[in-house]
Amino acid sequence: MNCKTKEGVKTATMGNMAKLSASILSADYAALGSDVRRAEEAGADMIHIDVMDGSFVPPITIGAQAVKAIRSYSRLILDAHLMTVHPEKHIEDFADAGADYLTVHAETSAHLHRTLQRIREAGMKRGVALNPATPLYVIEHVLGEADLFLLMSVNPGYGGQEFIPAVIDKIAALRTMLGKRGLETDISVDGGITIANAAAIREAGATIIVAGTAFFGAEDMKKAASLLKGGEE
Repeated sequence: MNCKTKEGVKTATMGNMAKLSASILSADYAALGSDVRRAEEAGADMIHIDVMDGSFVPPITIGAQAVKAIRSYSRLILDAHLMTVHPEKHIEDFADAGADYLTVHAETSAHLHRTLQRIREAGMKRGVALNPATPLYVIEHVLGEADLFLLMSVNPGYGGQEFIPAVIDKIAALRTMLGKRGLETDISVDGGITIANAAAIREAGATIIVAGTAFFGAEDMKKAASLLKGGEE
């Protein structure tokens, strides 16, 4: 597996290997620093931080201050996933907090191109997320403007949901779209991922596996990390 770098996540090169982004939505919020360290020790490559506003999605979770606190516990790449309306209002806050990637939803970004420019100007990598039912043509004109595309494989808002199988074809279609442009942009997939379905997700073209329950809830986190990424038992 290629190394982690604050300049970005290098594309996996070992067959269908992928990187693991540990979703703290399934961590123990009362011991978040400890769980982030456990994730790093177990083999996570990134930390996925779900920021929910109670408007775009029903729950309210955490914000930039939590990202700042997590930053003090880990040198892993932090991907702040904004499930919020008006994500452009919070760009500088997350940059100041130490986020490496800022991922915004195409569904909530009225001026997506401008938002991605501002994220880059703030010194962060640019991520674009799509809900399961959002078609890929929505991002066709920003394919070259993002460093990561996040495909939701559950309807966002809650952990522990079942994976939506139709997203497999969506992953493959996005990989084809990127390939036609000569782009090797990371495709991250989030929601309902288990050791049982991770291989199909990787084979479809995903390079980042976002896992919460399957990772933090595993009896052996190191073994779970290896299997989710495509390694051997």
